[in-house]
Amino acid sequence: MNTLELALKKQRLQIAGAGLRNDMAQHSIGLAPIFTGADFVADAVRYLRQRPELVIAAGIALIVARPSRAWRWGRRAFVGWQAWRRLRVFLDRPPTGR
Repeated sequence: MNTLELALKKQRLQIAGAGLRNDMAQHSIGLAPIFTGADFVADAVRYLRQRPELVIAAGIALIVARPSRAWRWGRRAFVGWQAWRRLRVFLDRPPTGR
């Protein structure tokens, strides 16, 4: 192949790739609200990780306002944390090859 043929082939592949990206964007337009919600949750988690004092203040306010509810949420958080730790151990194991 000479240089001109390679350039034409590259151009055809670029045009085909642009068409595929356009098709994918059109077909996934219904998923946009899900991705928007996921982005919102990720931004909120990032915001709270940068400001742990807000989480502590909310926890103290909950303890003062509703102690029984605070215990209930504390148990749920502890169980969730324990489940997450077990899941991470399971996910971090190397796959077994057969």
